[in-house]
Amino acid sequence: MPSSSVNELFATVDDAVPSVGRSLVTPIRGVAFWTAVALPFLYLPLLATGLQSSAVRTAFGALLLANAVSLLVGHSYARD
Repeated sequence: MPSSSVNELFATVDDAVPSVGRSLVTPIRGVAFWTAVALPFLYLPLLATGLQSSAVRTAFGALLLANAVSLLVGHSYARD
């Protein structure tokens, strides 16, 4: 294989990597965005029953953490 063919192959791979990355990042951001939208609805039953047991407090804390992470990941979803 001549060196120009190798260079063209590497250029093609370099061009393909960002598009593959974009095609993976967009759905992940979308799922994170909609997760951040939906998670607060799960707070309501926990708050309605009270945060008296340690299991409920742990679940509430885990939901808060999951919501914060999904907000960070999905904050730029569908921006033009």
